[in-house]
Amino acid sequence: MLFELDDVRLLRAGMQVLDGFSARIPEGVSSLVGPSGSGKSTVLRLLDRLADPDTGTVTYRDDDVRDLDPLALRREVMLMPQQPALLGGTVAANIEFAAGLKDERGEADIVGLLVHAGLDPSFAGRDASRLSVGEKQRVMLARALALEPRVLLLDEPTSALDEEARDAIEATIARLASDLGVSIVLVTHDIAQSRRLASWIVRMDAGRSIGEGRAEELLRA
Repeated sequence: MLFELDDVRLLRAGMQVLDGFSARIPEGVSSLVGPSGSGKSTVLRLLDRLADPDTGTVTYRDDDVRDLDPLALRREVMLMPQQPALLGGTVAANIEFAAGLKDERGEADIVGLLVHAGLDPSFAGRDASRLSVGEKQRVMLARALALEPRVLLLDEPTSALDEEARDAIEATIARLASDLGVSIVLVTHDIAQSRRLASWIVRMDAGRSIGEGRAEELLRA
């Protein structure tokens, strides 16, 4: 199993965010789906050790994440936030920066990474600040892929996009999983998006899991 969370509880500013949350997340494309405020984004932060639970356990490939080096974990398990945050300069400079975190030489197959992220190689020289939100999301994906992660954690990656840009990002996500074998954990409030992308779904409400299983079985039920 890729991740397992067992009886996780977490308070933030005195408010119960996760309340006895338990779930399994296998290899492949999984989705955490539920309404706003159900704790989905908090679960992603636990998987990447940007937060630790007050009680309960979180494991990654059978290891308690608290026993793992946080920086090493975050290079293998990459969290992409809901709002894209790029550095000033060109798209290529953004990708080279990420590559430099992995390798001091900062070398990266920029063309290959852009193609994997669903962008034309001509984007390499473009000013990152002048891109659309959907294009920025795909540059974020290319930058994450420069670190050669095994897992991508995606927090509502299409929430601010129109239908055309959403479809492009979804096609990119599906291609990353099939072509590169990257496991993906997708947070969304959109059950239809979970149906399109995920093979495993965890449904959440009020900080708890209210159901998990193979997508076709869980959504049919």
